[in-house]
Amino acid sequence: MNITAVARKARVSTATVSRTINGSSSVQAGTAERVRKAIAELGFHPDINARALGSGRSSLYGLIISDITNPFFPELVKAFEDAAVAHHKEVLIANTGYDPKRLDICVKRMLQRKVDGVAIMTSEMDDALLDVFQKRKIPLVLLDAHPASPGVSSVRIDHSAGMLQAVQHLAELGHTRIGFISGPLNLPSARERHTAFQAACKQFRIRLMPRRMTQGDHRVDGGYKAMQQLLQTNTDLTAVVCSNDLTAIGAMEMLFESGLRVPEDISVVGSDDILLSAYTRPGLTTVNVPREDLAGAAFRSLLSYTLGADVNVVGQEHIFTPKLVCRGSTAANASRSDEEP
Repeated sequence: MNITAVARKARVSTATVSRTINGSSSVQAGTAERVRKAIAELGFHPDINARALGSGRSSLYGLIISDITNPFFPELVKAFEDAAVAHHKEVLIANTGYDPKRLDICVKRMLQRKVDGVAIMTSEMDDALLDVFQKRKIPLVLLDAHPASPGVSSVRIDHSAGMLQAVQHLAELGHTRIGFISGPLNLPSARERHTAFQAACKQFRIRLMPRRMTQGDHRVDGGYKAMQQLLQTNTDLTAVVCSNDLTAIGAMEMLFESGLRVPEDISVVGSDDILLSAYTRPGLTTVNVPREDLAGAAFRSLLSYTLGADVNVVGQEHIFTPKLVCRGSTAANASRSDEEP
């Protein structure tokens, strides 16, 4: 079955079939409907590669994420792909594993497939790769990485607002001896959350001590090991804030194994509000980051270029404010005499 058979059945030229498949507005509605009906009846599946060669567009968007095993990202991928399906687009997904070198490989895959645009929803992006896309006039969307620039849109999370809510919540519960487990500090987003935590502590006059801050890797086992380190040097902690939910889940497991109760002995706060966080025991208090909104904004930004926006024009800026979700992993400090020595 080929495009010629479709054209014969629909009583149009092969060029009209091609324009209909590519969504051209030059085909009259009645004719386009007749072509789509012929395609359905014949079970014809257009050759995507051939279509890309003919139209200069692949109807394919790239989506690069950090860690497919982190539930935050599959939820984001689903929302992005749902939007793509609704607009008859395909999605090529790549996973960096938080490795900047692997990001290079992901980018090469996108270029080889001649994508119409790429959403890089990870913070391993560097300026050299940014130049590659801009020189090829391929629109980009970046997460927490760069401000908008020609052909580049920005999706940002207001980490300061999220961390402020987390620290304020603990301060109102009477906690002043608060630990912090960051993500890998080679990542801009992790550094931003780390800085935001320190700023929030200063605002609420909570004493910052280096021994109460350590680094995880955004994974469960990293949270487990980081919590273990904190316990070895801090016997007086009453709360801990974690850079993401997987870190918090690992930290809670370490606390349970150490004979400490959450939240009676130590309160725990995560960040992201992945679906799993509502089903831990106790449920995890966490800062909700709206994945569907992030994905939707990223997709719409790419689509605007596909629909004719000038790739030389500065892209869109989207900023999302997280919101604290309180569950059972936080409670009032059992020792209200929690003054620093």
